[in-house]
Amino acid sequence: MDRTVIALYDSFSEAREAVEDLVDSGFDRSNISIVANDAKGEYNKTITTSTDETEDVKGDEGAGFGAIVGGLIGLGAALIPGIGPVVAAGPFAAALMAGIGAVTGAVTGGAAASLIDLGLSETDAHLYAEGLRRGGTMVTVRCDETRVDEAKSILNDHNPVDLEQRGSMYKDEGWTAHDATAQPYASDQMTTQRTNMTTERTDKTMTPTGDQMKFDVVEEELQVGKREVEKGGVRVRTYIHETPVEETVRLREEKVTVDRHPVDRPATEADLTAFKEGTMEMTERSEVPVVSKNARIVEEVVVGKEVTEREETVSDTVRRTDVEVEQMNTPEFSNYENDFRSHFTNNFSRSGSSYEQYRPAYYYGHTLANHDKYRGREWEDVEPEIQQEWESRNAGTWENYRDAIHTSWDRTRNRKQ
Repeated sequence: MDRTVIALYDSFSEAREAVEDLVDSGFDRSNISIVANDAKGEYNKTITTSTDETEDVKGDEGAGFGAIVGGLIGLGAALIPGIGPVVAAGPFAAALMAGIGAVTGAVTGGAAASLIDLGLSETDAHLYAEGLRRGGTMVTVRCDETRVDEAKSILNDHNPVDLEQRGSMYKDEGWTAHDATAQPYASDQMTTQRTNMTTERTDKTMTPTGDQMKFDVVEEELQVGKREVEKGGVRVRTYIHETPVEETVRLREEKVTVDRHPVDRPATEADLTAFKEGTMEMTERSEVPVVSKNARIVEEVVVGKEVTEREETVSDTVRRTDVEVEQMNTPEFSNYENDFRSHFTNNFSRSGSSYEQYRPAYYYGHTLANHDKYRGREWEDVEPEIQQEWESRNAGTWENYRDAIHTSWDRTRNRKQ
């Protein structure tokens, strides 16, 4: 089954390079179409000259037009209401012109209506038509569905317009839809428009510096110094500890004894001499233990500090701001948005959150489903990797938005199959 892949470019040179890459990659020229706004008339000149690279055209984008685009079928010029003069080639361009009713010099009808008839959504049709009016170039390629992703990748390599973002920019200016009766842009208006679009396509989080935009890349450096800290120490105190001791000592004790027993014998001279009153005393003595203590130094405790030096390897992490520029491959997100709004209403509307809060999650899942990195892989296989990337930007919110991301992934993948 064949499908048509379409892209819009602000610069014809980018569109021309996209056509070259398509041809170089084996896509049939007869299936490639291009519609370019030709307010300056520079492209119309080339289609009437030789397809040689030496054609007499000096304009930056006009030079080489015939050589690159002249090989496409049905090359010609026309005037589209509300858009102005264009050059167009290829089957899709022919069908578009036929739907508008365009012939060289006089036309009726409208580009948006014709694009809707060719299968585009009403929103996309008006955006493509308005993009052509403001000086853009539309490229399409019809191919087998097995080569759709390859065709998208080639077209996305050349900086196509993000329709969703461009639509928001147009609406901020008060635009609502393409008007087939509107006055076509003059060439100087287109130059200003292209300059503004180039500036607007740059991420608004960047810091403007004159005519350039600047990202600040922040990188941390590891610096290691040293300082003294208390790590503890030794507290020394003295106290008296009493230990019971025992010693055995032999003590002598005296005791006076009096023995009286009867005697019957004659008194002697000595007895008569002692026969007089008198007093005699005998003292009893005994030994008691006497305890004394001598203090002796039996140990010395010396408290001091020993100073040593050592080398220690300090391991840490430093952070750096990395700037990743990724070409978004999701120009058709708006085609899915009604499905995502319905899913939000059925599942999260009672959570107290709005669809706008969940929209980044649906967009994230949709983007991943279109990314070459995840082509052919199943959700269960890639979920840890997807979760880690989501959490790195929205810490602690994965469980809240996981179902929305998964649903967006599944629905986008199922539609593309």
